[in-house]
Amino acid sequence: MQWIYKPKPDHNIVKHLEAQLGVCESIAILLAQRGIKDYNQAKSFFRPSLDDLHYPFLMKDMDKAVFALISSVRDQQTIMVYGDYDVDGTTSVALMTYFLNTVSKGEIISYVPDRYKEGYGLSYQGIDIAKNQGVSLIITLDCGIKAVDQVNYAKSLGIDVIICDHHRPGDILPEALAILDPKQDNCKYPYKELCGCGVGFKLIQGVLQDDPNILENQCDDMDFLQSLLDLVAIAIAADIVPITGENRILMHYGLRQLQLNPRVGVKALLQRSKRSNIDVSDLVFGVAPRINAAGRMKHGLDAVKILLEQDVDKANNFSLEIETYNTKRKHIDREITDEALSQIVDLQQQDASTTVVFEPHWHKGVIGIVASRLIETYYRPTIVFTKNGDYLAASARSVQGYDIYNALEACSEYILQFGGHKYAAGLTLLEKNYKTFKQAFEIHVSNTLPESLKEPFISVDLCLEAKDISPKFYRILKQFGPFGPQNMNPIFQTDTFKDTGYAKQVGQDEKHLKAYLKSKDVFEQPLNSFGAIGFNLGQKIGLLTDQKPIKVLYSLEENHWNGSTTLQLHLKDITSKK
Repeated sequence: MQWIYKPKPDHNIVKHLEAQLGVCESIAILLAQRGIKDYNQAKSFFRPSLDDLHYPFLMKDMDKAVFALISSVRDQQTIMVYGDYDVDGTTSVALMTYFLNTVSKGEIISYVPDRYKEGYGLSYQGIDIAKNQGVSLIITLDCGIKAVDQVNYAKSLGIDVIICDHHRPGDILPEALAILDPKQDNCKYPYKELCGCGVGFKLIQGVLQDDPNILENQCDDMDFLQSLLDLVAIAIAADIVPITGENRILMHYGLRQLQLNPRVGVKALLQRSKRSNIDVSDLVFGVAPRINAAGRMKHGLDAVKILLEQDVDKANNFSLEIETYNTKRKHIDREITDEALSQIVDLQQQDASTTVVFEPHWHKGVIGIVASRLIETYYRPTIVFTKNGDYLAASARSVQGYDIYNALEACSEYILQFGGHKYAAGLTLLEKNYKTFKQAFEIHVSNTLPESLKEPFISVDLCLEAKDISPKFYRILKQFGPFGPQNMNPIFQTDTFKDTGYAKQVGQDEKHLKAYLKSKDVFEQPLNSFGAIGFNLGQKIGLLTDQKPIKVLYSLEENHWNGSTTLQLHLKDITSKK
């Protein structure tokens, strides 16, 4: 594991922040590393405000989308809300369906394509169903930006389409009634990193600003918008988008909504995942996998149903069913991961620059998870293929710092279609092109993947003396949250810790490490001591047993036990002090 140190910020900015905010140097450095230069920026950072959300009509085509949607609502037209089958898509469908059912007397149809029969994105089958049910407007969420032919087909049937997406557009845009996607050319919207659910939220915000009476005084517009943010927060967390700028504001208030007044279905999922102190990691590891399990193992509409359910008993029954899906999903992805690892060895590809594996029987719903699992063993860009009808379908995952979308674009002559992000993408191709694509992908990655990205690394924010770790320091640090991509929980390095003699391996296969670390000054006077937990660091227990000083990387967290709360080190890596 490489330790990569973040650049030291401008000394004058650090001193300026210290003086203006009355904080210690370490806090000032952490703020400056996040681009904060003065009191006003720090105030906005520490006190996120919904007033700081961007004006929705800065987004290209927002005026067209709002006008069309309000017209459809007033005319009581039948509207189809169409979203992807992952967490971002299903929360988007639940969000827009809930809003439209609140403001419209027309029929609102929620639609999520079948992962196996229809595949990703706007499908011809979904459009045919829309036509048969008298739909005049389709709103796509978390998909649609590349659905050129499908949108033309919908138009030929007299159906208008509004696209709400956040994926990278292709060279040709669909001829939709309106396209909301901050990543499209000539879109002046200031924040480009919204998830699909976030784009849907901006459309709702635009409607409420354009027609403040559309809620018919059922509730205050801002209160209504805040009530939607539990869904938006789940989508932001699950889609691994940056928690900066507008996303950080939405996450901040979304977590508050989840803690104070989550919708009934979400509360059932939280209880099923046994998560109480709700933060971003609880959504990523507790709620999101369960929502995803519905789309992976059965159908994404099951996830939409529980997110919209308002009856407690029905929500609990739904959550139990989804828990069954999730348990089954875990079993299947373990099996496929083992098979994929064996295939890599059988093909003698342990030393390749990429992992590309394929078996026709692998479950399409879990190949994305398997790709992430394989990276844990072979740290390199990874694609897992399975058979899907007449084609091969795949999920691609990348390593930190490497853009796998660009790599797929470089090999696009062998691909039927692809889409996604820098670190995650999906693609389909003809089986006859599999070997050619695999070879082209390997060559491209081997030529473009820097040596520095071939080994996992940890970004270290700053070195910290043990004496500087205090409850006051942590109280300020907590306000740096919500944490996530591009605003991660700070990682500190301390070189003066050593074990007190209580280090032990814990967990299944003893792969985790639990210790009690203390620090001493140059006069061997005890300073601070802390409990510490290191996941997947059990093999490093030998560094602690001789009780010599060690170098430790860690983040700070609270440990709640027996009614008491203490500071704990969440260990990231350990090495001997040479």
